[in-house]
Amino acid sequence: MKVFQEGESLDLPLLYKELKAEYDLTETHYTFGGNLFSFLSVLDSYALLDRISPEEFIKDEQMPYWAEIWPSAITLSSFIADELTLQGTRVIEIGAGVGMASVVAAWKGASVLATDYSLEALRFARYNGLKNRVNLAYERLDWRLVQCGEQFDLLFAADVLYERVNLLPIVTAIDKLLKPGGMAYIADPRRRLAEQFLELAAENHFSITSFPRKYIGGSRDVAVNIYKITRQ
Repeated sequence: MKVFQEGESLDLPLLYKELKAEYDLTETHYTFGGNLFSFLSVLDSYALLDRISPEEFIKDEQMPYWAEIWPSAITLSSFIADELTLQGTRVIEIGAGVGMASVVAAWKGASVLATDYSLEALRFARYNGLKNRVNLAYERLDWRLVQCGEQFDLLFAADVLYERVNLLPIVTAIDKLLKPGGMAYIADPRRRLAEQFLELAAENHFSITSFPRKYIGGSRDVAVNIYKITRQ
């Protein structure tokens, strides 16, 4: 289901006003590839727990992880800006959250589809795309049942390997969404579940290359691995 269209014009202050009426907001700035970016997110993601009804949680077990900017997203965005050539490529981000990696990929010249299961997340990704003056398309995507008919040159994801039940669906989603010869880059803060994910990927005929990185910031440094995943 397409939610927002690429290149859609919108009054940015009006969108900010709408979000401000519903959330306590924070705006942070990051420099990637020598360019300054600004990202809007939720000040306290735990405050969103009250929005989830017991019925909704039983159905999807969805937590508001999308509302924060995680070290893995920052590390992946830096990797995209500094180490990848994206001009002319078609890119999808799954679990995009507030859209940081998607924005940076679009700035690097890619045509980007930012996806998330949460429609709330897509509103923030939309704002951040407009704020940083890049063209993005936005779509809701469920890892468990990928209905996107398009395949992509590159797939990005940050901090998505946090639930065991999601591991095989993510492997399957990568297989469905990548073109022949396509590549996925998954950033993860070295959780134990990542090892199981890599085993599943290998069992499904993917090759993995690991790029160890470190996020330096906040209250403590965080070790992050970026996994490049290609079909064997």
